[in-house]
Amino acid sequence: MSKPFRERNPVVIGAISLAVIVAAVLMAFRADDLPLIGGGDTYYASFSEAGGLKANDEVRIAGVRVGKVKKVELDGDHVKVTFKIDEGAEFGPDSRAEIKVKTILGAMFLAIEPIGSGQMKQGSTIPVARTSSPYDVVDAFTGLAERSGEINTDQLAKSFRTLSALAENTPEEFQAALKGVSSLSRNLAARDEQINTLLQNLRKVSGVLGDRDDDIITLMKQADVLFKALTGRREAIHNLLVSTTTMSQELQALVRDTKADLKPALTELDTVVKVLLKNQDNLDESLRTMAPFYRLFASTLGNGPWFDTWITNIPPPPQLGGGR
Repeated sequence: MSKPFRERNPVVIGAISLAVIVAAVLMAFRADDLPLIGGGDTYYASFSEAGGLKANDEVRIAGVRVGKVKKVELDGDHVKVTFKIDEGAEFGPDSRAEIKVKTILGAMFLAIEPIGSGQMKQGSTIPVARTSSPYDVVDAFTGLAERSGEINTDQLAKSFRTLSALAENTPEEFQAALKGVSSLSRNLAARDEQINTLLQNLRKVSGVLGDRDDDIITLMKQADVLFKALTGRREAIHNLLVSTTTMSQELQALVRDTKADLKPALTELDTVVKVLLKNQDNLDESLRTMAPFYRLFASTLGNGPWFDTWITNIPPPPQLGGGR
C-alpha cells in the first residue's frame, strides 16, 4: 500500500519538482526544436558572404513567411546558413536562395525561389552556385569615396574646358550646356576635400545606422504602441478637451457677470488693508500687552466651571442700622 502524499519525504518531492520545472523551462526555450511543437524541416544554404543576415530573420517564399533562420556561421571560405521551413511549404530540389533587404534600416530576410518538381530533401544544402547576397550600400559608398579620391580633378576640369573650346562653332544651346558642365567641374574641383569629407561621413552614418538597426526598429515599435494607445484614448482626450473648453467659457461668463460686484468689493478690501497696514504698530503692541492677561485668564478658568478671584484695595463696607 502506497504512502499518502503528505507522509512522503519532502526533500525528494522538492527535488523532483525542481527537476520538472527546469525541464519545462528548457522545453519552453527550445520549443521550436521539439518534434510536436516546433515542427518543420531543417535545410542549409551556402553563401559567399553573410550580407547582414542573422539568426531569427524570416525565410520567405514568394513574399510569404514560411520559416526562420536558425544559425549563420563561417564554414571554410563561405558562410553556412541553417534555416527551418514550416510544414506544408514546398520547393523543388533545384531551388535558389537569396539574401534580400527587408527594410531601409538594413534588416534582411532569406528568400527561397522554388525551382524543379517535387520537394527538396530534408537536410539538403543549397550550394554557393545557386545563392546570391544583396548589394551592400555601405561598401558602395566606401568604394565611391575611394574612387573619388583618386580622380585628378584638375585634369578633369581641363578636359571639360578643352571640350568647350572645341565646340565653339556648335549651336548656342550646346555651348551653354558645355559651359555649365565646365563650371560644375570647376566647382567640384574646388570642393574636392569637402566632397570627400561628406562621403566619409556618409559612410560613418551608414555604419552607425547598420549597427543600431535593432534599436531603431524597437523605437518604431514603441512609437507604434504609443500611437495605438493614443488612438484608443482618442474619445477620452476629446471629452477632456471639450470639458476644458466648456469650463473656460463658464469661467469667462462668471467673471463677466460678477465684474460689477467684484470691483466695489476689491476696492473696500484695499481700504481695509491700508487701514491695517497703517495701524500695524498699534496692533502689534495690543497683541503683545494682551498676551499676559489672556494667559492668566485662561489659567483661572482652567479649574472647572467656576473661577476664584479677588479684588484688593477696596475700603470696608459701611455699617448699617446704627451699629457702633
